[in-house]
Amino acid sequence: MLSVSNLQAAYGAAKVLFDISLTINAGEVVTLLGRNGMGKTTTINAIMGLIHPTGGTVTFDDKPMTGLPSYRIAQAGIGLVPEGRQIFPTLTVEENLIATAAVRHPPARWTLDKIYELFPRLKERRSNLGTQLSGGEQQMLAVGRALMTNPKLLILDEATEGLAPLIRLEIWNCLKKLKAEHQSILVIDKNVDALAGFADRHVVIEKGRVVWTGTSEQLKSDSTVKDRFLHV
Repeated sequence: MLSVSNLQAAYGAAKVLFDISLTINAGEVVTLLGRNGMGKTTTINAIMGLIHPTGGTVTFDDKPMTGLPSYRIAQAGIGLVPEGRQIFPTLTVEENLIATAAVRHPPARWTLDKIYELFPRLKERRSNLGTQLSGGEQQMLAVGRALMTNPKLLILDEATEGLAPLIRLEIWNCLKKLKAEHQSILVIDKNVDALAGFADRHVVIEKGRVVWTGTSEQLKSDSTVKDRFLHV
C-alpha cells in the first residue's frame, strides 16, 4: 500500500532524513520508533507533502506521491492525526468531524454514527467547542476527524503524547478495534510495550536513518534494540 524508499529531507541547509525506507501493506499496523529528534515527524511530513523530499520516493497504491501537494496526498487516501491534535478550536465536536468528511473511495466506512460508536464520549460532547475539551477528548476528536475522511491509511503522529494512562489505554483499544477492521495504520509513539502488543511490524530510526526493522515478537525478544535506540 505505502512504499517509502531512500527518503531524504531537510529544513534549509539542515539535513534531517538521510535514508528512510519502509513499507505498509493493506491491513497492517506499523510503528515508527526512535528517540526525540531522530526524524520521525519529519518522515511523516515528507510522506504527507508538508515538506518536499530532497531525495527518494513515496508511492501509495502504486501511484507516485513524491512532490505532490499535501491535499492531493490526502485525496489519495491517507488520513493524518498530527502531533498536537490541531483540531478547530471554535467549531463544535460535530462540526470538526463534518468539516473534513469525505467519501473518496465508496462505500463509506466511517460516518458520524460509527465515530460516536468508537468514541462514545465524543457523542456526549458533540455540541461542545474544541476549546472546551480535555486533551484526551481532543485526541479522540483528531482521530475521529481523520477517520471521517475514510482513509485507506491512517497515520498518527505521537498518538498518546501528554495523555493520562486511562486515556492512553482508550486510544490503544481504539487502534486495536481499527486493526480488527483491517484499517492500515502507521503510528508514532513512545509507549513501545503497548505498541508491541498489537502492531505487526516496527521501524526504528536513528539520526535520519532506519537502523532496525522487525516484528513485535522480535522486538520483545531483543532487549538491545530498546537499550541502543529507544531509551533516553
